[in-house]
Amino acid sequence: MKKKFLVMLSITAMLLLCLTGCGDNGDTNKQGDSKDPNVQTGGTVIIYSPLTQSMIDSMCAKFEEDTGIHAECLAMGTGDALKRIETEVDNPQADILWSGTIGTVKNRSEYFADYTCVNEDAFYPEYKNVEGNLTRFDTVPSVIMVNTDLIGDIEIKGYEDLLNPELKGKIAFCDPAASSSSFEHLVNMLYAMGDGDTEEGWAYVEKFCEQLDGKLLGGSSAVYKGVADGEYTVGLTFEQGSAQYVGAGAPVETVYMEEGVIFRGDGVYIIKNCPNEENAQAFVDWLTSKEIQEMMNNTQYRRTIRTDVPAGDAMTPMEQINVITDDETYTAEHKSEWLDKFKDIFTR
Repeated sequence: MKKKFLVMLSITAMLLLCLTGCGDNGDTNKQGDSKDPNVQTGGTVIIYSPLTQSMIDSMCAKFEEDTGIHAECLAMGTGDALKRIETEVDNPQADILWSGTIGTVKNRSEYFADYTCVNEDAFYPEYKNVEGNLTRFDTVPSVIMVNTDLIGDIEIKGYEDLLNPELKGKIAFCDPAASSSSFEHLVNMLYAMGDGDTEEGWAYVEKFCEQLDGKLLGGSSAVYKGVADGEYTVGLTFEQGSAQYVGAGAPVETVYMEEGVIFRGDGVYIIKNCPNEENAQAFVDWLTSKEIQEMMNNTQYRRTIRTDVPAGDAMTPMEQINVITDDETYTAEHKSEWLDKFKDIFTR
């Protein structure tokens, strides 16, 4: 009897030891004491983005590799994304709107959550998140993209040169109501051609619309692809759209308008009450880190907002460009009015 009791006691002790060991391992894994909070966190982040598919694919793959968070990205225009976010406001289906200029998104800022990323101190002062919920991740100048095989002897230095009669019907431009990059070009035109007075700038917009000859494209990508493929001689696009083809050796060049270029902050926005908020914050911190800003600058031709990262080789240094500014608040307040006026001019 005594021997049987000792055997049972030994078995009980072994079981208790195993249970104690399992409990300790479980607590350690749950707390993640040995892990960086932004590395291998797991889970998912869902993104809406108007960026190019190649950039989305390469950047999301890098994000997954660096963090262990699975990134699901649905590509769509900025206008479509904002409409979708508004429709889903009571039950958000995504966590982030990735890209969309501040001028386009600012008057819809009620749909986005406050968050200050960990890299904010490295940003140029003009690109800091002073609003609380509008984080910049790069800056996007408007540019003219020229097909050098088609342009011939026509010299393109700025907006005024687009009024050359030989270019009528050969200019690629997107509906500014559907594309943030085209809206930013409209804003740039009004300020540059009106010499700071947007009302004066509309006289140029009327002449420019005549040059379009009834052609208005439906998405940003149709502009730079149309010029690169030889469907159009020139196109009004954003820097990355042109620079990616310049970097690849295509017969195109990027022109920074001599009348003036607005550099607009482009944002990454966390959707309010999103399903994966912590992963969304991790994405914003990752995207604005020095390593990823350098990668984005050099491989994706997106101009950084960090003071410690220089411009890429396919992009002209900012000090060589005639940089002008607008009043972002005024622009945001007049967006609907300006879109309606452009539509009226174009259809008329």
